Amino acid sequence: MTLIVDDAGSGDLLFGVVIGAYRPETSEFTYRLVDVKFFQPPLFREKAYLQETARVVAELVAALKVKPDEAIHLCQGNIFDEAAAELCKAHGEDRVQRIKVVGEPQRLTEIAYLDEIRNLGYEPLPEREAKRAKSFFHMMRWLKANPAMVGYAKTGWPRLARYRLFQAFHAEALYAAVCSSCGGSCEVPFKPDPERPVYCKKCWAKRRRRRKHA
Repeated sequence: MTLIVDDAGSGDLLFGVVIGAYRPETSEFTYRLVDVKFFQPPLFREKAYLQETARVVAELVAALKVKPDEAIHLCQGNIFDEAAAELCKAHGEDRVQRIKVVGEPQRLTEIAYLDEIRNLGYEPLPEREAKRAKSFFHMMRWLKANPAMVGYAKTGWPRLARYRLFQAFHAEALYAAVCSSCGGSCEVPFKPDPERPVYCKKCWAKRRRRRKHA
């Protein structure tokens, strides 16, 4: 007996990620979701999706009641790195293997992802797997036409910062502070440390000029 675990949507702009589990001997299939919030700031920068994927995979393995001697095959994608480590601890390294998933488990997991994005009102391109670049821009055009749905996009990807639609998600967080030189209120792109001085833009520029001519 074997459990095969695959993902769909991790390379797509829309929605979270579907994690599917399939047992070939009985044709059992079920899936769970890694919510899109794990691919948005600030969780994406923290790679929180890895831990969440590990949690989801453990839930799927429990749902399908993995047998004591059953092999567990995980997709090679790096989204499963923590899941693989946790499964090895729980079930033994000899039972866990990273593979290239093809065939029925891949098909079913992909169908589940397509169903989820259709539920948003988006109709995916035919043969989108063979047209990755076109699919990305097709999704982005749909988001431009439906800006209220941007909350369902993987806005944490750094490359999205170049597109106006997503720039607000990549703006630096600013913190209120009091300038240690002039005493005026200012904002800085880091959390102020009460043990260290903080300077507004004008005072910081003056200090830099003094250092340059010292």
